[in-house]
Amino acid sequence: MGRYSRLREIRRMDPARDCAEILQLMSQYEFPWDYRQGISVAFLRDYGVPRISVLLDRTQEFERNGQKRYDDTVLFGYELAAEGFDSERARAAARHLNRIHGRYRIPNEDYLYVLATTVVGPKRWIDRFGWRPLCAQETAALAEVGRRMAAMMGIEGAPGTYEGFEELLDAYEDRMFAYDPANRRVANATFRVMAAWYPAPLRPLVARFSLALLDEPLLRALGFPAQPRWLRAAAVRTVRARSRGVRLLPARPRWLPSRPRPRSYPFGYQLDDLGPHWAQSRPLEPLPMETS
Repeated sequence: MGRYSRLREIRRMDPARDCAEILQLMSQYEFPWDYRQGISVAFLRDYGVPRISVLLDRTQEFERNGQKRYDDTVLFGYELAAEGFDSERARAAARHLNRIHGRYRIPNEDYLYVLATTVVGPKRWIDRFGWRPLCAQETAALAEVGRRMAAMMGIEGAPGTYEGFEELLDAYEDRMFAYDPANRRVANATFRVMAAWYPAPLRPLVARFSLALLDEPLLRALGFPAQPRWLRAAAVRTVRARSRGVRLLPARPRWLPSRPRPRSYPFGYQLDDLGPHWAQSRPLEPLPMETS
């Protein structure tokens, strides 16, 4: 399979009709590593908003169960799209997710922002660091995925285009980004989870490297200093060098998708395993969501 053959396949698809399949091709074949990095940065952006990070800090989920919390977030996204957004599997995941969130008073605009980070984050990362930029069909599919997830979860006012999601994200961050000690605590807990994936001697370097790839408004909101210019330049060159190498490789074969490998569930998981302990083994009934 040629390196650009899957891109030609995607360009022949309809983003509205085939959004789940396009998302799978992007996240499991074309850009598996880059897509995960974009989602990871999306997680961090959420912590730049005190109203969000204070709630996360209060639950102590990241401090006590950081790896599971990270895995569960990735797996919920996988469950929603694995068999298409109209499947019973996706509806069950949405009901479970709504019931978890329904315990808290979360404004609709915060749900919209978190959703926007999962649409905009992967595209911005891939366009900056991927082995090729996203095509128009992939970009439109990301927006359609966001719109469908909003509908499934009862989130009101989701944009219909990628540009709408991007404008929503930028306007919200301009208004809501601010430093709070809770931001730093939740971000530190998340960095500890990510650093633990690497050998102990490399962890301080991994943390500095990660910070060097973040934009300054986010760093300020999280309470981290801007990294030295030489380190930022070195980090960017390193990631782009990886992408140049990936561009020379053959396309990932159809029989070898890159699927989530959650460290918290080495022997597999069921939908009921996802989320806090209090959410398990209970009827999966959706709860109303705050819109104030």
